[in-house]
Amino acid sequence: MFNHLRNIDTAFKHIRLFSIFFLVGNIGISCFVIFYSQEKIAAERRKVMVLINGKLFQAASEDRSIYLDVEIRDHVKNFHRLFFTLVPDEQAIKNTVSQALYLCDASAKQQYDNLKEANYYDGVVSANINQNISSDSIIVNISNRMISFYYYGKIQIVRSSSKTTRSIITTGHVRIMDQKSDNNPHGFMIESWKILANNDIDFTSR
Repeated sequence: MFNHLRNIDTAFKHIRLFSIFFLVGNIGISCFVIFYSQEKIAAERRKVMVLINGKLFQAASEDRSIYLDVEIRDHVKNFHRLFFTLVPDEQAIKNTVSQALYLCDASAKQQYDNLKEANYYDGVVSANINQNISSDSIIVNISNRMISFYYYGKIQIVRSSSKTTRSIITTGHVRIMDQKSDNNPHGFMIESWKILANNDIDFTSR
């Protein structure tokens, strides 16, 4: 009888031990499934989908800080292109300058107002002038306190009788905004923009 009781006790211990291992195994598997699912969800959220010609394509998603200076240079370049590219059409000038003002703070609006008060845009229209700008280099300095830049480029002013080339240097700070938009796709804002130099370097008759 005692042997029978010992066998029952041994069997009960085996069942209890098996139950413990089974429970621990289930907990471990559940934790792994939860962790794996969270990682998959996070990976899916990091994916960037781009719509090209009506079809979705996955773009590579990287830490933005890796390409921050590249994005800033493109933002600065695009601002200068929009602000300084002029054609002899009053409405076209307003449209391009308006796009540029989305990329910079009130310092750009102040420059625009100064040029407007000096009848610069009226002169472009009346004299049938085409003006464009090309970038030589854009130096970006990124620190913990602020982001600053220096822009070096050339402006070509083409009249019916001549072509003038100017060397232009500007500087300013860049603030990273919380959101992007169609009018500001990089989500940066140029601040305290200044024109340091805008000098004639070449003149040719046509």
